[in-house]
Amino acid sequence: MVVNWNRKQLLRACLASLERQEGVVFEIIVVDNGSADGSADMAEGEFAPRVIRNPENRGFCAANNQGIAAARGQFIALLNNDAEAAPGWLAALRRACSSAPDVGMAASKILVWEDPRRIDKAGHLIFPDGQNRGRGAGALDTGQYDRQEEVLWPDGCAAMYRKEMLDRIGGFDEDFFAYGDDAELGLRARIAGWRCVYAPDAVVRHHRGATLGKGSAERLELIERNRVLLALKLFPWSLLCLNPLFFAVRLAAGLGMARRGAGDTAHFPGLAGKWAMARALLRADLRALRMAPRILRKRAGIRRIRKLSPAQLRRLIWANRLRPGETA
Repeated sequence: MVVNWNRKQLLRACLASLERQEGVVFEIIVVDNGSADGSADMAEGEFAPRVIRNPENRGFCAANNQGIAAARGQFIALLNNDAEAAPGWLAALRRACSSAPDVGMAASKILVWEDPRRIDKAGHLIFPDGQNRGRGAGALDTGQYDRQEEVLWPDGCAAMYRKEMLDRIGGFDEDFFAYGDDAELGLRARIAGWRCVYAPDAVVRHHRGATLGKGSAERLELIERNRVLLALKLFPWSLLCLNPLFFAVRLAAGLGMARRGAGDTAHFPGLAGKWAMARALLRADLRALRMAPRILRKRAGIRRIRKLSPAQLRRLIWANRLRPGETA
């Protein structure tokens, strides 16, 4: 399944890579979020997938939920429109996801499209304030992630989910709209007792930040807002109460890297850029505060699916935590 919004050429390359998949029977569903560049017409004319057309941009979460509802398979794979899959990608995910009955998710080995020697993501890690990041992000691929193993959750850029799991716990939380949504779904699945397996043979190349751009204040605002929403909804109270402290530690690490011209702050150069970042973070936190009552009601509903105790969840997060310098 591919969600698309105004990325015709990237979508063409993505769908072409899906046509080259081997060793598995599958269908392609494209959910187009009101593109104005002819993307949906191109997909239908050149590749003939099932195309769901939305009149407006409903966001990554709602569009994926539409595709999940329309899918007929036992497993559902997601591939970003700015990603291209190697021919064995889908079959490798299928093997990993069906390796045990409690495996509900499979993660891909995602490489940077512009420099495939480097890892983009090989599963996910999380900082104790709710900020998440790809495991191995930016590292040279020297084979250190070539072993199939359990990881925290997959990146939604290139992932597979067991349909049975989604039917039990629900799909993407549409309050998230985009960014951090895969983290919320993945952690919710872990709370419900499902595991995630990383499949090193499921290789994808990804154009990083192609949707809004890595220097987008809107992107930063969504990431920060959803970090807070994820923690409010899913974190044990013992971690949630310490969230401001963990956030301050991460912010200090980011500022230290900014002085060296490194980290995500490098995409917001100069004083004007830093001021834009600060305003985006403030707007995000205010938006999260306004949404808090609804998210806390959803938190209460997690009891219906919970298999991990708060102590077990805290240990899971701590065992898969990012270090402060890895978050910036």
